[in-house]
Amino acid sequence: MKKISQIILLLVAALIAIYTQMPVVAYGFAGLPALIGALTLLWVILNIRMVPQVTNEMQALKLFTSLAVPKWIFIALFFYMTVVPLVTSWSLFRWNDYRGMIGNVEIGENLSNHMAPISIDKIRVVDESLANLLGDKVLGAQPALGSQVRLGTFVIQKVRNDLYWVAPLLHSGFFKWNKNQEGTNGYVMVNACNERDVKLVQEVKGHKTLIKYQPEAYFGDNLERHVYLSGYWDAGLTDYSFEIDDDGTPFWVVTKFQKTIGFYGDNAVSVVVVNAETGKCNEYPIDQAPAWIDRIQPDKFIEEQLNDWGNFVKGFWNFSNENKLQITQGLSLVYGEDNKSYWYTGLTSVGADEATVGFVLVDTRSKKTVWYKQSGATEHAAQNSAMGKVQEKRYTSSLPIPYNINNIPTYMMTLKDNGGLVKMFAMVAIEDYTIVGVGNTLVETLMAYKNAYNMAGNKINPKNVTKKMLLKTMVSRIQSDIKNGNSFYYFTVNGMNNIFIGSSQISNEMPVTMPGDSIQISFDNDTSGLIDISAFKNTSLGKR
Repeated sequence: MKKISQIILLLVAALIAIYTQMPVVAYGFAGLPALIGALTLLWVILNIRMVPQVTNEMQALKLFTSLAVPKWIFIALFFYMTVVPLVTSWSLFRWNDYRGMIGNVEIGENLSNHMAPISIDKIRVVDESLANLLGDKVLGAQPALGSQVRLGTFVIQKVRNDLYWVAPLLHSGFFKWNKNQEGTNGYVMVNACNERDVKLVQEVKGHKTLIKYQPEAYFGDNLERHVYLSGYWDAGLTDYSFEIDDDGTPFWVVTKFQKTIGFYGDNAVSVVVVNAETGKCNEYPIDQAPAWIDRIQPDKFIEEQLNDWGNFVKGFWNFSNENKLQITQGLSLVYGEDNKSYWYTGLTSVGADEATVGFVLVDTRSKKTVWYKQSGATEHAAQNSAMGKVQEKRYTSSLPIPYNINNIPTYMMTLKDNGGLVKMFAMVAIEDYTIVGVGNTLVETLMAYKNAYNMAGNKINPKNVTKKMLLKTMVSRIQSDIKNGNSFYYFTVNGMNNIFIGSSQISNEMPVTMPGDSIQISFDNDTSGLIDISAFKNTSLGKR
């Protein structure tokens, strides 16, 4: 009877441990061996008996156990957790496998060829920290809602053709969940290109949007537990990202992965899509995942695989660090000319700090990796260069995002005050971080940046520079505007609907130009709606 009660207690403890800890029942994961070890220890404790003994006329209690099997279980577990990982996973034996985790690394010709020219209104000016500030402001405007929920983690994603930071509303505690088990109502969207476009979405297609399954829920509503008990108890799951489809329906996108090098070598194999309202789980192979899913490859996987690829370039025995590479500041999510999302990072030699030997783009879905062997500045160096332009203001820079500006690979970043609010913008040439443009608006920043690299001469790769357009025409309208002590002139010309802009620094003939004057202007042939000129000559002045 005593043995039966012990077995029942052991089973109850096992069920509680599985329900709460959710160990992965698969080779290479430590959760199951840890659970077996804990249950074995509990079994030993339950079978300890105390036997009185008399020695030299002294009476004492001595502990005994009649079980011999647990000793061998502990030995087997110790062997499994130490010797097996060492033999199967140690980089001394498996360095080539570690280096090959990232797959075939293709060599790209020009980074700017992969990134489409972008218009001013599509540049990302809102980072995650600012999105959090704007999201909290939306919740603060509704005290009744703000006291019940909190913002989850913002995830950047393409929704149709626009870039948004999206975060779910989550329960703010056990009692809030217990009171509202049907789920929290909605999510927050912040336009990454327009900080004024912030909205709280609580209805989709006329139906109330409820986030029932979430990390802050309890028991069966807890997201990780729900997926685990839905048949994924034997699989590695990570990167629980909140994404919405193009209709606005909320989902959790979960990466399923396997251990490919013994206890290590985490590699994404598929994606599990969980409906945040109904809890329905659908698994897709990577090449068949819905098109609206932006990220399948977790950034932490790609970081580790890229570093292994650069670290084992000469095998394991390379203590002189010959040809070793490492990623720079981290990974940024960017979008290429094919409208696909990529993890972007710089590559630098081990021991280097400010310069890169190239840049890498990794497809966030397929993991296709392209290395562009272009020297340039690290993200940290670009940030310092931008902040140095306005060092008297003591602004801090956001994480640089790479763009193609006039066929020049360019870091774009915002400059923020101590309160986290955007005060200025900065553009820094990736190939030469001394070429910097800052301004209070994106248009002003773009003009300053173009002026900077136009004056850089042979510092810039001539193959990258956009071809200049030369136009001889007549001014139809012209007006001036003063910004931060600088005069800017906006004008239109005969036969064109575009608006041109130039500063008095470009030519001292601009302030005396009037409608009807014949002019000769030069400008970059890019996709910008407002065209800023790089050269200006009033040919009518000599005739007066």
